[in-house]
Amino acid sequence: MDAAVFTVTLPSGEIWTPKFAQQIDQTKCIGCGRCYRVCGRDVLQMAGVDEDGNFIPVVLGDEDDDDDEEYEKKVMTIAHPENCVGCEACSKICPKKCYTNGPSAL
Repeated sequence: MDAAVFTVTLPSGEIWTPKFAQQIDQTKCIGCGRCYRVCGRDVLQMAGVDEDGNFIPVVLGDEDDDDDEEYEKKVMTIAHPENCVGCEACSKICPKKCYTNGPSAL
């Protein structure tokens, strides 16, 4: 038997199942920031990844970002999953299809 999932009844009467951001494949992520810009819920945060695989927070648009030499590449992270509303805008705009989204069990 399948577990019950959270659904929403839209004003049209249609049933919609939100699919929440669950994971980002950092091996595919190019750190472009498109998903960050489209998310209006403060779910995501850019991070630098150093040679040991540790994350270093990055402030997008910070012209004085002196940490560029501390990391090998930039990737997006799910910093505040509790803010996600399941709209999937992040995964729809991602050019590398890095996102795994899924419904929430009741």
